[in-house]
Amino acid sequence: MELGVYGLSAKATLGPVETARLARLAEELGYRSWWAGDHVVLPSPRLPDSPMAPTDPILDPLVHLSYVAALTERIELGTGILILPQRNPVVLAKQVASLDVLSGGRLLLGVAPGYLEPEMAAVGVRLSERGARTDEYLDAMRQLWTEPEPAFHGRYADFEHVDAHPRPVRPDGPRIVIGGHSPAAYRRAVRKGHGWIGNGSSPEDLIVHLEGLREAAAEVSRPARLGRLQINFMQLDPVEVDAERALRYAELGVDRLLLYPLPLEDPVEVGAFLERHAGLPH
Repeated sequence: MELGVYGLSAKATLGPVETARLARLAEELGYRSWWAGDHVVLPSPRLPDSPMAPTDPILDPLVHLSYVAALTERIELGTGILILPQRNPVVLAKQVASLDVLSGGRLLLGVAPGYLEPEMAAVGVRLSERGARTDEYLDAMRQLWTEPEPAFHGRYADFEHVDAHPRPVRPDGPRIVIGGHSPAAYRRAVRKGHGWIGNGSSPEDLIVHLEGLREAAAEVSRPARLGRLQINFMQLDPVEVDAERALRYAELGVDRLLLYPLPLEDPVEVGAFLERHAGLPH
C-alpha cells in the first residue's frame, strides 16, 4: 500500500510558497501521490450536501497539478476527482495530455459525474445528464489519446477529421480513476477505470464500497487492457490515521491510502501532519 496526500489545493494551503514547501516535503517524506479536488463554483448559500462553503478557495486541479509537477520529480499527480461533465472533452483531452507529458507520465486522471445541481447549472449541464456525459466523454477522450484517426459521434461529443498531439506518455492513454459510491459509479469503475477512488471514515466504510465493486464486477465485463482494478481510499474523519488502522486498510487491499490534512488551516500544522504520518506501515 502506498501513501498519498489529498486536498492541498484548497483553503490555507493553496498559495505558491506553501504549495512548493508542502509538495517538496511530501515527496521527500516518501508520499507517492498528491491529489487535488475540483469545484468550478460552489452553491451560495451553502447546501447541506456541499463539501465546502461558497467562500472557501479551491484551485483548478489541472492548473494546481501543473505547478506541483514543476516542483517535484517522482510523486504521482491525481485529480481526486475532476467533475467530468463540466468540461469540454476535446479541450480537456488536450489539457490532460499536456500535463501528462510535462509531468513525465505521472498523471492519475480521477473523474466522477458530480452531484451539486447549482454547480452543474452554472456551466449549462443538466444534472440528469451527468452520468451519460461522463461515460461519453471518457470514450471521446480515449479516441483523441489513442487512435490514429480519432473520430467520435455521440449525443454530447461529435468530431472527426481532427487530431491532437502530443499524445499522453502511455500508448493506451493516462490512467483513469473513477470516483463515486453509487452502483453506477462502481460499474463505471469496472468498465472504464484503471482504478476506483472513494472516501469514508473507517475500514468498515471501505468494506461496503468493496462489496459494491464486487457486485458490479459480476454485472459488467472488464476490458483486459485495464488490468486489476486499483483501490484508492481517503479517510475523511478523523483525519488522523494510526498504525492499526493503516494496516487494516492494507489488509483490505487498498493500493493508495490518501491522507487528508485539512481542516488543519495552518500550513505549518499541515507539514507536521505529513511528517507525523509518513511513518505509517504501508
